[in-house]
Amino acid sequence: MDRLDQYRVFIRVAEMGSFVQAAHSLELPRASVSAAVQHLESRLGVRLLHRTTRQVRITAEGEQLLARLRPLLAGMEDLDQLFQPGQRQVAGCLVVDVPSR
Repeated sequence: MDRLDQYRVFIRVAEMGSFVQAAHSLELPRASVSAAVQHLESRLGVRLLHRTTRQVRITAEGEQLLARLRPLLAGMEDLDQLFQPGQRQVAGCLVVDVPSR
């Protein structure tokens, strides 16, 4: 899983407050979601989520990361949509010239 996918997974877990619910909504195995967050925490060197058997809460560092990630990933998704073939709309006048027969 690349860095952007790890960020997306982290955002979903933080928003839902659950690894299981995040895994379900992302259509990923729970183990993959957990591993993605662990790799992200390891790479950044901070704890992003407090985990207990009953709940998942975001840490202060996680809040900071989340606040910066949301606009960045939203902007990236806008860029991706900009070049999708279905998003281009044809505009203008169409003139057809055919023989009278």
